[in-house]
Order: sequence, then structure tokens, then C-alpha cells
Amino acid sequence: MSNVKKVVLAYSGGLDTSIIIPYLKETYNCQVIAYAANIGQGDDELEGLEQKAKKTGADKFYLLDLRKEFVENFLFKIVKANAVYERKYLLGTSVARPLIAKYQTRIAEQEGADALAHGCTGKGNDQVRFELTYKVFAPHLKVIAPWREWKIRSREDAIKYAEEHNVPIKATLKKIYSRDGNLWHLSHEGGDLEDPWNEPKSDMFIRTKSPEEAPNIPTYVEIEFQNGLPTAMDGKKYDPLSLVEKLNEIGAANAIGRSDLVENRLVGMKSRGVYETPGGEILYTAHSELEHIVLDKDTLHYKDLVAQRYAELVYNGLWYTPLREALDAFMDSTQRFVTGTVKLKLYKGSIIIAGRKSPYSLYQEELATFSQDEVYDQKKAEGFIDLFGLSMKVDSMVHGKPKE
Repeated sequence: MSNVKKVVLAYSGGLDTSIIIPYLKETYNCQVIAYAANIGQGDDELEGLEQKAKKTGADKFYLLDLRKEFVENFLFKIVKANAVYERKYLLGTSVARPLIAKYQTRIAEQEGADALAHGCTGKGNDQVRFELTYKVFAPHLKVIAPWREWKIRSREDAIKYAEEHNVPIKATLKKIYSRDGNLWHLSHEGGDLEDPWNEPKSDMFIRTKSPEEAPNIPTYVEIEFQNGLPTAMDGKKYDPLSLVEKLNEIGAANAIGRSDLVENRLVGMKSRGVYETPGGEILYTAHSELEHIVLDKDTLHYKDLVAQRYAELVYNGLWYTPLREALDAFMDSTQRFVTGTVKLKLYKGSIIIAGRKSPYSLYQEELATFSQDEVYDQKKAEGFIDLFGLSMKVDSMVHGKPKE
């Protein structure tokens, strides 16, 4: 352990990373550089972070504003892909970790550090996401994961350790949720949520109003897309960061974005997480709806299959891989005509499609109409059905009718 002289720690100021600073100083007798990434978790999470880190023992502190890159190069990619993990999870934590870890390795290179550290537990997914990114950008550096080394085995133990070392923390034995927040979402795990029968307590939610508290009249929003990317809302152009922030505000006020999921972790166990992703749910819904009118059937259906694989890659920490880059190329190809506007009605936690339009819409009213038309000859359907069902007819003639 004495060969470790300088460590760069991915630092959030939360319970886990706060107690890691004194642990590294005591155990490795090394310099500790605390690095925090601003990815939109909010001023309340970032305020006083440097003072806290140094008071706890950090020798140096970095705070990098990565919000713009987070939105443009990460969040908008998963929106274009419609990537959802296990039907519900919009990948808020998963998609952020590779970005944070990449800049952690850059600081390590700049500082001449010989080790990287993170506060991920040995049971979670984040340890994999961080360390796979380390392998891409700094495979020569030692990785220190205290949760796999020390004798602390629970959040109760961690709180006790913090109290013994005078580390200021917000977690208490009564309010012991493990949270991760950024521009995209806020996650909640642990505590009473560990029993999947327990309904989330109302005071647990921080970002979104409950449906009961939401306005009694609906809110309408119109979102414009250009080649799969959201560019405007209600006729006003927004830069990517401002657009997500504005949609978060509108969605949260209307109780949009709450999700309760028992998911399959990469390490093999099931865990329960409750997520708040207001702006993200709005964007996913609008983008998906626009694709329904501009993509042909085969492309739409195949893209859904690819989206599931894309979500798995992101969830498993495989962002910096050739396959993810190749899938991005496929997604970009499908987005050539995903241009148009979607109108949404937000009401007490629900998102209702109120309209959609595109100059590239494949929906043709004269074909779809139930009124009399001169475009579609309905008599030709008979021949189509005969050919489409020919194999079924032959199978029945040879093997007989199927048993009931």
C-alpha cells in the first residue's frame, strides 16, 4: 500500500465518498485529490463542496462543469436511441458514470497520480461503470475501491465511521436513502424501499410533485425535433442544456417522471430503485411518438430491438466500446427524417399525446381513411391474404387442423 502516493477520488460529498477521504489518508498515507463533476445535480449539492472535502482531509479539489457535454454527447444519444432498461429505467445514473470517470482519469494524468478511487459498493453496478472507463483511459493506474476493502458493511456502519472522524454528512439513521442526482434524474434506494411491498413515502420525493399536488388543469407543451434532436419548445428555440432544465421544471410541476422498478443488476441480484426523471420522460415520449409517423414499419420495429441492446450497454458500463459507437451510427441513420413537432398534454402524472406532425410523415390520410377513397383498392386485399396465409393453409392440409 505504501507505493500509492497520490489518489484522485471521484467525490460527490455524499456519505460514501465523504468517509473515503480519511480512510485513504489513514490506510495509504497518500495525497488525496477530490474531484467532483457538475452534471446538474443542483447548487445545494455543490455548494461548499471544496470546503467540505478539504476539511475532511483532501489535499486538493477539482470541480468540473460537464453539463453541456452530458446533455449533448450522452443524454441526447439515449433519447435518439429510445434506450430504456427493463421497460422503465431511463438510465440517469448509468449514462453519467462514464463521463465522470473519463475526466477523473484526465485529472489523474495531469496531477501525476498513481491511483484512482471511487465510492461504489461491491454490490452495485457503478463500480463496473467506473472501472471499465478507467480501463479505456488509464489502464495503468491502480484502482482503490474502499467498499471492497474496509470492514464497513452497511450504511449504519458508514454513518458511525463519519461521526467518529468528524465528517459532516446529511444521511441519518432515520433518513437513510442512498440517492444519486444529476440533470436527468434523481434516484432513491435503500431504507424502507428495500422491501418491494412498501409504497414510497411521500416525503421521499424531492424533485417532483405528487399527482395529488399537481395542477387541476392540464399543461400543454409542443416539442420540436430536427433529425432526432429536440431543438425548441412552444415555438421557442433552446440550447440543449436549457431545454432539459425547462422540461424538468414543467414535468416536475405536473408530477411527471416517477418510476418504481425492481431491476436486475449487472452483478446478478435484483434491487429496487425509485426514480424521478421529469424532463427525460417528456423527451422520450415525444421523440418516440414522432418516430411513429416518420419511420417505416421495418425500421421502427428493428430499432426497438436495437434500443434494448443499447440500453443494456449503457446500463452495464460499456459506453466506450466499438459496439456502442456502431449502434450510434445506426441510430443516426434512422434519425434523418425524425423532424417535426409533438404536442403533449401533461396532467397529474400522465403524458397524453395531443398531436404530432412532420414534413416527412408517412401517414397518409387518403390511405388510412374509413371514408370512400380512390387510392386504395380494397378488392386487392383478398389476393394478399391468400398469399400471406398460403403456408398456414398448406400446413393445415398436410398435418390437419391444430388441436384446441
